[in-house]
Amino acid sequence: MQRRDFSRTVLGLSAATTLGAWLPGTALAQAAGLREGSDYRRLGKPAPVDAPAGKVEVIEFFAYTCIHCYNFEPAFKDWMKTVPAHVVVKRSPVGFNASFEPLQKLYFALEALGQLDALHDKVFKAIHQDRVRLNNADAIVAWAAAQGLDKAQFAQTLNSFGVAGKVKRANQLQDAYEVEATPSLGVAGRFYVPGQAARTLTVANALIQEARKG
Repeated sequence: MQRRDFSRTVLGLSAATTLGAWLPGTALAQAAGLREGSDYRRLGKPAPVDAPAGKVEVIEFFAYTCIHCYNFEPAFKDWMKTVPAHVVVKRSPVGFNASFEPLQKLYFALEALGQLDALHDKVFKAIHQDRVRLNNADAIVAWAAAQGLDKAQFAQTLNSFGVAGKVKRANQLQDAYEVEATPSLGVAGRFYVPGQAARTLTVANALIQEARKG
C-alpha cells in the first residue's frame, strides 16, 4: 500500500470547520479550487452505486492493518455525523492481496451480526495498540469470543457464503474505483479521492455537491 502521512494533530478539525463545508456557497467555492488529478480523480468508467435515487454514496476504502486508516478514523466518524440526509456513507475493507482477506471477513462478519458499531474501533485498537495478530481465522475467532460473541456462531458467520460474497463484492468495488491506497474515498461512483489527511473530507464535501448537480 502507498500511504500518506496522517496525524491526529492534522486530523483534529474543529466542528465548525467540518460543518462549514455544508453552508450555502461554501462547497461551490471549494469545488472551484479542487485540483483534478491530485485532490481527486474522475473515473473513466462509473463504479456501481447501491444508494437510492437522489442519494449520494460515499465509500471509505480502508484496511484494519493500515495505521493511516486508524489515525483517520476519529475525523471520519465526526464527519459522518455532519453529512446531510442525501448522503449515504459506507465503508469497504480493501483486499490488495490474499493476506487482507481474513480481516475483510472479520468486518463483514461483524456487520452480519450487528456488531460493527460496538467492535469496529476495537479491531483497530487490538491491532495498533494491543499488537494482536489477527491474520488468520483462528486468531480472529478467538478475539471475537474474547469480546463476548458466541464463538460457534461467529465462526460460522465468518466462513459463510454470505460473507465470502461480500468480500468478493468489496474487491470488485475497489477495482471499479481503481483504489491505490488507504484510506481513500469513492464518491457517487464518479470520483476517487486519495488520502490527504483532513483535506480528504473537504474534497469529499465539494464533490458531493458536484454530484448533486448531476
